[in-house]
Amino acid sequence: MKSVLNDKHFHDEKAAYKWVEARVWPEGPVCPHCGGVERISAMKGKSTRIGAYKCYQCRKPFTVKVGTIFESSHIPMKLWLQAIFLMTSSKKGISSNQLHRTLGCTLKTAWFMSHRIREAMREGGLAPMGGGGGIVEADETYFGKVGAAKTRTKTTSGRKFTKGGRTGPSNKREILSLVERGGKVRSFHVQNADKVSVANIVKENVSRETRLHTDESRLYHGADEYFQTHETVKHSIKEYARGDIHVNSAEGFFGIFKRGMRGVYQHCSEKHLHRYLAEYDFRYNHRIALGTNDEGRAAMALKGAVGKRLTYETIG
Repeated sequence: MKSVLNDKHFHDEKAAYKWVEARVWPEGPVCPHCGGVERISAMKGKSTRIGAYKCYQCRKPFTVKVGTIFESSHIPMKLWLQAIFLMTSSKKGISSNQLHRTLGCTLKTAWFMSHRIREAMREGGLAPMGGGGGIVEADETYFGKVGAAKTRTKTTSGRKFTKGGRTGPSNKREILSLVERGGKVRSFHVQNADKVSVANIVKENVSRETRLHTDESRLYHGADEYFQTHETVKHSIKEYARGDIHVNSAEGFFGIFKRGMRGVYQHCSEKHLHRYLAEYDFRYNHRIALGTNDEGRAAMALKGAVGKRLTYETIG
């Protein structure tokens, strides 16, 4: 069977621009400076950049890169498309070191590309999850140590950590994920995972007409006031499912996330954690079970590249 990576837009720069233009401008070129769609023509000449256009309404030149994560990048478009495909098709991610070796670019370039692509994967302005009696699972996990400045000796309720704080979730980064049963996930890095913070996130992102499933954590006490029902399982007595009541979907997502972070990325500073969560959310939300294959996932990431800009200074 022919590999998708043999497609022309992965190897020919002109074809790469055409492939991107067809998805960013499905109805023809749009000037990113003035928004005009008329009196736009392709610039011609031996020294003209590939994919260059000129708008005769504002008299400014542009390419499809302007107003996207590709703006001001000197990296060939075909290399960008290869990186997008590799990151969106690798279930547990692909490290900057691996991108650097595979694509033949510098490590610094690979690292910067991967963060821009994660920005393209980030989804915003989303509607509440659940509704109509659907099920949303809420669960939290802890990954990676917090910085020295945030190290605590007491729990959020004021009690001292057991065994000097060397066990459990003490001084680890808190992550909350909401998983719609059989559907999508939405993850958050919570700076302080107390009852108020968690309750606010859940209420803002889950429809009231939803069956909320959690474990017995005290973070969710009182949730039945805000949702159709709040049903729990008790992990402390080894109860992991009771009929259709469980948080196994959330646990499965955490398993993919942690295997990728430990086995592929190995290290992630706290300031970048939200970008990695966006990456794993994106792949989970566009998985084959929901009807999106590798090629479609790459096309979805490309659509997310529009209207976003990430400079090297803002990443570092």
